[in-house]
Amino acid sequence: MKFKLNLNLKSKMQLYLITISVIIYVAAIGYISFNAKNSAYKNSVDLVNAEAGKYAHKIQSDLNEYMAVVRTLSKAFSVYKDMPREQWDPLFIKMYDRVYRDNPDFYKLWDSWELSKIDSSWDQSIGRISNEFGRVDGAIYNKQEIRSLDGDSEVYANIKSQAREMILPLYFDLFTEENQDAELMTSLVSPIMIDNQFHGMVGVDLILKQFQQMVENIKIEQFPGTYAFLLSYEGMYAGHPKTEWLNQPATFNLKSDEEFSITDRIKKGESFSIITKGQNNDTQFVAFAPIAIGRTNTPWFLGVSVPINSIMAQADRNFMISIIVGIIGIFILSLAIYIITKNISDPIQKITELLKKLSKGQTDIKMQLNVNSGDEIEEMADSLKTSILSLNEKTEFANHIGKGELDYDFKLSSDEDELGKALINMRNSLQKAREEEEKRKIEDQKRRWVNEGLAKFADILRANNDNLERLGHDIIKNLVYYLDACQGGLFLLNEEEDNKKYLDLISAFAYDREKYFEKRIEYGDGIVGSCAIEKETIYMTDLPQDYIEITSGLGGSNPDSLLVVPLKIEDQVYGVIEIASFNKFENYQIEFVEKVAQNIASTIQSVKVSIQTNELLEKSQQQSEEMAAQEEEMRQNMEELQATQEEAARKGTEMESLINALENSSCIVEYNPEGFITKVNDNYLNLLNLSRAEVMGTHHSDKMDFTDKQKEEYNKFWNDLKRGVTKKEKSKFIVNDKELIFIEVYTPIMNDEGKVERILKISNEISEFDK
Repeated sequence: MKFKLNLNLKSKMQLYLITISVIIYVAAIGYISFNAKNSAYKNSVDLVNAEAGKYAHKIQSDLNEYMAVVRTLSKAFSVYKDMPREQWDPLFIKMYDRVYRDNPDFYKLWDSWELSKIDSSWDQSIGRISNEFGRVDGAIYNKQEIRSLDGDSEVYANIKSQAREMILPLYFDLFTEENQDAELMTSLVSPIMIDNQFHGMVGVDLILKQFQQMVENIKIEQFPGTYAFLLSYEGMYAGHPKTEWLNQPATFNLKSDEEFSITDRIKKGESFSIITKGQNNDTQFVAFAPIAIGRTNTPWFLGVSVPINSIMAQADRNFMISIIVGIIGIFILSLAIYIITKNISDPIQKITELLKKLSKGQTDIKMQLNVNSGDEIEEMADSLKTSILSLNEKTEFANHIGKGELDYDFKLSSDEDELGKALINMRNSLQKAREEEEKRKIEDQKRRWVNEGLAKFADILRANNDNLERLGHDIIKNLVYYLDACQGGLFLLNEEEDNKKYLDLISAFAYDREKYFEKRIEYGDGIVGSCAIEKETIYMTDLPQDYIEITSGLGGSNPDSLLVVPLKIEDQVYGVIEIASFNKFENYQIEFVEKVAQNIASTIQSVKVSIQTNELLEKSQQQSEEMAAQEEEMRQNMEELQATQEEAARKGTEMESLINALENSSCIVEYNPEGFITKVNDNYLNLLNLSRAEVMGTHHSDKMDFTDKQKEEYNKFWNDLKRGVTKKEKSKFIVNDKELIFIEVYTPIMNDEGKVERILKISNEISEFDK
């Protein structure tokens, strides 16, 4: 079962808006408060990091200032080779004295020179000379001594091997005089490099007491409990509020959940921070800022430790203020929503009542609503009033349209009046439909006029298709009448005289009378000739007064338009129609004349084909009589040919009988016209003791050697046989060591066409008596 809450608009707006607003407001306040808390924490962290960086920069400036002094001395001393030692040694001592006096923070200022570099007589790789400036009871002293004669110390050897600027690890005073307290110190060293070779170094020993004081004075007012400390590159405390932790590793009290240890992070030389337990076992945020010292790669770090509670105190305070402000805001928001929704919903209810009436179709002009709220509600009421007036105007307009008054004027309420545009479009569509209906009627009339005309002229063409002259008169007369023209003419193509083409005027009609002209126009001359040769319709208007008399071949008045249409089918021209009129020809009339011209051409083609058919029929009859006479003559020739064939058959039979008789008594060989054996009888094979396979296909001249003259005679002999000349030769054969002489007769055998188709060689032996 669905539950439906029946509330009016005012109640719904108040319920929904207050509920949604409270939810959104609470979420926004919560989100803002949470973000504000996080932002406050982040800002506090950024402040701690900035303070750490600021103090680290101050310490870095002091250390770099000391390193700059040492570097300047080492660079200045690199010119010692330009002068003898007797000059530069006292000069450098004076420089040391001046620098040492100007820098009271220096505990000691010293140098070290490799004897192998400054003394050409020194032939050992070890040994160095050192100058040292210091203070005893406030008085400055200096001393010079030779060292490392037994080898370099570990510290010196390390500095010498690296040959770069260095800050040495922390140490307690190694040069402490008696009665002086031990102090935490470090040394800054800069090598003396000449031609990339180590010649010595300049160094200064610093007491870190001043940096200890700086560390102890570092405080951040916003965060109580803040303290700072100074770490060397090795992770040893160089400064700390607890002096007993000096020169102790920082890792023993600083623990981090980070993946890398504090020492590893220091060696990277980048700022970082950790969360760790403080001195009182409270959670501390520690920011580390790097201190880059000269050109060394062993930075120190300044650490600033702030209790997390101090960082979060301000954020928690801001969060509580946000919650209190949010509760007050919810109350004020709810009250404002109630008042606003009431002012909105009351006029809307009145507007709703009017809309209900409009939904029922009421558009009474008395339906008015006055709202003076000065806002969108008033605009809604005014818009509704305007809509009612506009609907009344549209209703009146629709009523006029319904009465067929399509010209009734109507104005749009605005450019966005879609209903008004739809009504105007409806009126325009009705007007367009009415215009199209008129056009359709005109097109139907034109189409009906064309169809009736085509039917009419089809009847004329069918009725007179056997007489071109009568056909021409009927066509041109009816065409002039049908087109309401003033005159017309029909020209037909004549190709029968002198092998030239002419256009003969076979019919003319003008001013309701037939005209009997005899006119001939050469193919290609004038408008008519041009139309015929170009095979295209010519339509001319605005003709000169004497134009038609000059070019058209028609007499009479001067028309305003001239239409010349070729009579053609499939690009074959049979004539030309020429129509002149005082009126302009419409396109549908021109198309009608072109269709009629095509039908006329088809009829003319049919008439010409009929005439040609009759002529061919007469010629065919004449040829039939001639063929009958030829057949009689052929019959007589056939009888003679049959008698000849019977005689030839008889002779052939006699020849075959003779050949069969000779087959038993003679040696017979049969050749084709080219001289190759095609048949041989057994007598010949037995005489020469050969098999048939050895003889068949061999040539008559095989195994014969000829001289040029003999070859010529042989060719003549065989050519005579091929022409049908019988030859007789005497031949000699050696058979079983016995000489036999034969008479050989070569007889050509003809076919029915009188050509030699084979040659018979008949051989008979000559006896001693015959010899």
